[in-house]
Amino acid sequence: MRIGVIVAALSGLALLCYLLFYVGVGPVVAAASAVGWGGFALLCFYGVAMFALLGCAWFALIPSRVSPHLATFIWGRAVRDCAGEILPFSQVGGMVIGARAVMLRHMSGPLASASMIVDVTMEMIAQIAFVVTGLAILIVRVPGSPSSKALAETLAIGLVVAVVGAVLFLLVQRRSLALLERWTARVLPHAAARAASIHRRLAEIHASPVRLGVSLAIHLASWLAAAAWSWIAIRLIGRHIAFPSVLAIEAILSAVRSTAFIVPGAIGVQEAAYAILVPVFGLAAPVGVAISLLRRARDVALGVPVLLAWQLAEGGHALKASRDAARLVTDE
Repeated sequence: MRIGVIVAALSGLALLCYLLFYVGVGPVVAAASAVGWGGFALLCFYGVAMFALLGCAWFALIPSRVSPHLATFIWGRAVRDCAGEILPFSQVGGMVIGARAVMLRHMSGPLASASMIVDVTMEMIAQIAFVVTGLAILIVRVPGSPSSKALAETLAIGLVVAVVGAVLFLLVQRRSLALLERWTARVLPHAAARAASIHRRLAEIHASPVRLGVSLAIHLASWLAAAAWSWIAIRLIGRHIAFPSVLAIEAILSAVRSTAFIVPGAIGVQEAAYAILVPVFGLAAPVGVAISLLRRARDVALGVPVLLAWQLAEGGHALKASRDAARLVTDE
């Protein structure tokens, strides 16, 4: 798996280099530079607000009896997204790290894992609705063009696969984990207690349709907010485009990124998607690549301090564990 991720990352990097050569480095740099430091600071601040919104979606799933802290889940979501975007991991790796970050803030492992699973499911369902909206806008605003027809057909196939995947994922959470729990008890007895605990937490979360609905609604708002970020970036570059068109671009891009989940940070894939999509709605390809690079610059600007703080927290946890172990040995 690790070799596959490395190969995917190198292939994506090669695609990015080729794309920059193809569309021209000069126009891309000129478009990105037009934002200015003030505009870039605004885009970064917006990114922090996105962490908060996504953290709220995760927080909404936690049972009230736990007395959770909202900041814990905003922090966990920030770590998850930053790890997935700038570390050499796939998106799945970012999810695991995000759950770990929440556990470092005194959240139980089973609840952190179960809530992460459900949060990913709610985000997937919201994304499907987002992509359907983008597909409808594409068909209405760019009717009849060969490129829009090809995109629409590809998206329609992808949506069918995504819907089937989401349904299966929900069925696994609701029904199949009980079977997995019994199988674990027979084959891996030492892991049976943890599997049973995760299953109970999943059942508890799914027992509240209100919590699920609130999380889903916040995730829908988050996808719309992501489109608004790109719309603001385009305006800062000095170009004008209607928000529905940007929404369609971001919806299609989100589907492409999900398909390329094995590529760390979707490097190369994201840039190619922007370069192909923005001309469909009247912008030049270098503007699309510039938006992608601004997005990556934002991810690095936010991700480096977040991941450094996470590493410090991990180090502090490890140091405390070693001290406790030493104290236990001394007492004995």
